[in-house]
Amino acid sequence: MSVRRPATGRRYSHAVDTDLMDLDAVSLVRRTTSGEVTAVELVEASLARIAERDPGLNAFSVVRRDAALAEAAEVDARTERGPLHGLPVAIKEELDVAGCVTTFGGRGNSTPATVDSEIVRRLRAAGAVVVGKTRMPEFGQWPFTESADGGITRNPWDPTRTPGGSSGGTAVAVAAGMVPVGIGGDGGGSIRVPSACCGLFGLKPQRGRATTSPMEHLWWSLGTVGPLTRTVADSALVHDVIDGNLPGDRWTAEPPPTDFATAAASEPGRLRVGVVTRGSSPLVRLDPVQAEVVQEYAALLTELGHEVRELGGRLPDPTVAFLPQFFGGVRAEAEMVEHPERLEPRTREVRRLGGWARRGVVERAIRAGERLGDKVDERWFEGSDAVDVLLMPTLAHRPCEVGAVAGRAVTMMLRSLPVIDFCALWNITGHPAAAVPAGVGGDGLPHSVQLVGRRHDESTLLSLSAQLERARPWSMPVL
Repeated sequence: MSVRRPATGRRYSHAVDTDLMDLDAVSLVRRTTSGEVTAVELVEASLARIAERDPGLNAFSVVRRDAALAEAAEVDARTERGPLHGLPVAIKEELDVAGCVTTFGGRGNSTPATVDSEIVRRLRAAGAVVVGKTRMPEFGQWPFTESADGGITRNPWDPTRTPGGSSGGTAVAVAAGMVPVGIGGDGGGSIRVPSACCGLFGLKPQRGRATTSPMEHLWWSLGTVGPLTRTVADSALVHDVIDGNLPGDRWTAEPPPTDFATAAASEPGRLRVGVVTRGSSPLVRLDPVQAEVVQEYAALLTELGHEVRELGGRLPDPTVAFLPQFFGGVRAEAEMVEHPERLEPRTREVRRLGGWARRGVVERAIRAGERLGDKVDERWFEGSDAVDVLLMPTLAHRPCEVGAVAGRAVTMMLRSLPVIDFCALWNITGHPAAAVPAGVGGDGLPHSVQLVGRRHDESTLLSLSAQLERARPWSMPVL
């Protein structure tokens, strides 16, 4: 489809080809580096798509119309083409973008950031253009993208359903074809959950894989940053740009054996895959539909030549290590805002409930998480009976109806349990984990399975996910 009035509201002397936004990031960069398409044309297409589709979905909190077009013109003028040349990207509200307020999903800040976060700087240096910032629940507390300030963000597959969270705005922007790539963060499933709800590939990388600068950490040992994408190759492309550490980072990761683009293009070989269908909490019962999808993909992996076997028992309970860092993370971010009196009442309640989560308590929780990671390795990834990868659900239930963020903080924690039951453990232990699209259900919503790898081994997850992508090509919502 072509339109003549993109998101800036101005008229152009040429038609804006919004069909470009249906292409994956790798294909778009191939076109810009060859000169077939300019960065300005890509950004115009992205802005037009945002103007067309975002009013009904509410993915963006800020659209940088004129600034993005000016930056795209600057990218076109560069003599060297970067690995993301001209690519329009969206950034989650918790990351600094110069000239935009870092809201953390609420109203606590009012002064724009003066400097990009390091990851945003790397994206721009590689040729990407930031077209806007995307919605999240305040401080990313809930796996639903709803807030008092930002309202409700809706799933493009079914606007009556949640896109998940906390990187829900980013997921919607990518799934609805407004941008080819968006950056999110994952502190308890916040990349994988919205990827699962919206039919995207979302890799939570190994803890310390990408810098959190200027923040020393994100929710202590829990938080990681990474892209949400439509393809595995797109995810690898962006990770190769943003990954790497700075001296002030609390955590660092061992360098991968090869770049991620090479890993995604490689065959995984014959792997040992362990299937897990019981989550961390005895309060959560796995939806039979979700269990069926896991078994379907276990059979597919067997067909692809892998050794697949069921693993008994339940995932370890991460509560003792997770809750202190959750409360401590929210408290730390709330204490940084300019106007704490503007925080949502539910956030202020979380601060009160987490008054006990002081620095010493949080540090003990971090050490408890490290011990839990060692136990996971001993149980599944070490010894003669070890597996290479775990296969499990991403979500225990199907995406719920919008309007989930209601009630007191304790109520919200209970509502969040089925959403993060298979995800939060891997934030505690630091293992890489990926949400992999797995078709579309009878309810019209996408399915997802989760792959978990050995610590510091995203490469195996990328190659195996790409193999699944080739075997079962993924689709986008029809809008």
